[in-house]
Amino acid sequence: MGIQVIDYILARLEQLGVTRIFGVPGDFTLVALDSVEDHPKIQWVGCANELGASYAADGYARVSRNLGVLFTTFGVGELSAANGVAGAFSERVPVLHIVGVPSTGFQSKKALLHHTLGDGRYDAYINVYKQLTIAQANLNKGNFRAGSSEASEEIDRVIRTALTRCFPTYLTLPTDLANAEISDEPLKTPITLDSIHKSLHEPKVDAKVEQSIIKQICQMYEKATKPIVLVDACAIRYGVQDYTRDLIERTGMTFFTSPMGKTAIDEQHPQFGGIYVGELTKPEVREAVESADFTLYVGALKSDFNTGSFSWHITPEDTVELHSDHTQIQYAMYPDAGFQSILPKLIPEMAKVARTKSSSQKVAIPKNAGLSLPPSGPASDDPLSQDTFWSMWTNFFKAGDVVLADTGTSNFGILDVRFPSKTELVTQILYGSIGWACGALLGASLAAQEQNRRTICFEGDGSLQLTVQEISTMLRQGATPILVILNNDGYVIERQIHGKERSYNDIGSWDHMQLLSVLNKKGVPNKSYRVSTNKELLALFNDNEFARADKMQLVEVMLGRQDAPRALREQAAMTEKANAQLQ
Repeated sequence: MGIQVIDYILARLEQLGVTRIFGVPGDFTLVALDSVEDHPKIQWVGCANELGASYAADGYARVSRNLGVLFTTFGVGELSAANGVAGAFSERVPVLHIVGVPSTGFQSKKALLHHTLGDGRYDAYINVYKQLTIAQANLNKGNFRAGSSEASEEIDRVIRTALTRCFPTYLTLPTDLANAEISDEPLKTPITLDSIHKSLHEPKVDAKVEQSIIKQICQMYEKATKPIVLVDACAIRYGVQDYTRDLIERTGMTFFTSPMGKTAIDEQHPQFGGIYVGELTKPEVREAVESADFTLYVGALKSDFNTGSFSWHITPEDTVELHSDHTQIQYAMYPDAGFQSILPKLIPEMAKVARTKSSSQKVAIPKNAGLSLPPSGPASDDPLSQDTFWSMWTNFFKAGDVVLADTGTSNFGILDVRFPSKTELVTQILYGSIGWACGALLGASLAAQEQNRRTICFEGDGSLQLTVQEISTMLRQGATPILVILNNDGYVIERQIHGKERSYNDIGSWDHMQLLSVLNKKGVPNKSYRVSTNKELLALFNDNEFARADKMQLVEVMLGRQDAPRALREQAAMTEKANAQLQ
């Protein structure tokens, strides 16, 4: 039996449980989009622009724990999306970027088509994407030789690679091949998330090597009097939170997270010690981490903002790093010994050692885990400030919420908020593209609604101006997030780093209270609020209509022009100093 190429792709996505494809139509995608729109289980989400669509695919992938899918046209579309795909690469997010390209006939003739560079180079854009994706498949007539299964194998390869490696991949779909027939025989062996996860847990190294690794780790743990676990971003990306939690509970070790690892494990867990950000860390947490004599570091991603400008003080001699594709014990590297295979075997062995250790051989939980507490006493009419604003949200968040924070004050302010159980924080700390959160909110909120979860997004007024158009897509799609706009009249993160009074850090002033009506001509239910004082914000938290989050809601928060959270003030000073140094 035969199946059209686009239907084969959709069948694979359906097997995985993907429910949305994000993108913008173009003439090189339209034939394939007929099949996408007609699919009974996968919905086309037409976005305002390709950049927003790429961010949305990123947000969808993170919250759904699945493949994000982006579909754009050749040249102008894929280049507009490139920044979002680069961010997904940087942050280890599985996104499949399908690009509708001109027919193989036009390509072979090097025809002077629209959307080209005008020089006949049809490989120019895929060469760009070779820098931004982990794998590429360029469908062409050579893939469709009689009896060949190459086309289906190429499609399957980029789908599997995105999910197993947690990076974006790239697939071209020429207009004359979208409806070409290939064998449907490969579909009889489904690609599912379960099958992907099973393949990840298969050992890639000899059993004796694994045994040696586990033995060395247990010996280091046995000697330690102050052992800790440090959890970072890749524990989330590669889905080993459950294993890590099991290890923590069976050993009794205190655990800490990095900013990018925040909420990998419930922050209400009795063994949670706080967020470690090097010299930006609150003193009691920093002392607990840096005095440890054994650190099991799971899923490290040691970027500057994740480590307080590389100010972490963790001794390599006392550290074991577990990664997706290798293990590092002190200074020894073990390639291909990934944590998906190592952790299930390591946990029971470390649990045996833990039973021999005394209760004094543990790191005490720092007071308040280094996190701000909600303000006590009556609500005041004092103006809101960054130092009080973030802690006030502690009582509003509830179990299961999805919280997004954009680059800027939000990324730093949210660090001092202790979340309820099963709350998920979604940020882009490593790549740090301002405006990411509003685009990602589209995909994240649609995925969260399928899971019956609220979505709350914090975005600066400057960041919002880059991707504000996707609010209209959210309204059209029936998404119901709470979008919190921090209005401090410009780029505060940049002002903190350099140029506090410079005009290049200014932005145009918007009437945010009118945004939802301007971007929503069809009258989809929505509501907007403006808050300026502690009392007004607390009153909003007590509003049952607001808390239900059953329609899109916008909250404009009025803050001082130079106001910034504690962590950002300290990070900005370190960043400015680092930027000025000659290396």
